[in-house]
Amino acid sequence: MAIIRIKNLLLRTYIGFKEEELTNRQDVIINMTIDVDHNNAIIKDAIDGSYNYRTITKQVIALVQDKKFKMLEKLTQSILDEIMANKNVRFAKVEVDKPHALRFAESVSIELEALRSNPGNNH
Repeated sequence: MAIIRIKNLLLRTYIGFKEEELTNRQDVIINMTIDVDHNNAIIKDAIDGSYNYRTITKQVIALVQDKKFKMLEKLTQSILDEIMANKNVRFAKVEVDKPHALRFAESVSIELEALRSNPGNNH
């Protein structure tokens, strides 16, 4: 088993439901853990059949920057759904932090995960 971790992806999006949150983009920090069958990449040292973490990162960036979200839970689930859309993903975990969401806290975060019961099928 090989795990891909994409750490501290810093993006800006519309997140929240207060007036200032609806009109101003805010920082979010995204961490993703993705388990994919990496046999081709490991055995053949070839890109064919391997999972391209650059591609999923670009997809997540587009998703987060192009949409508006009221709830951190919905943003986190949307990212998880984007990752799980690839039938080769066996497991994924996504944590999204919203820095300075609470006065005396560094951030608030939501973490969601998905496990594909049958690899090769949609979740």
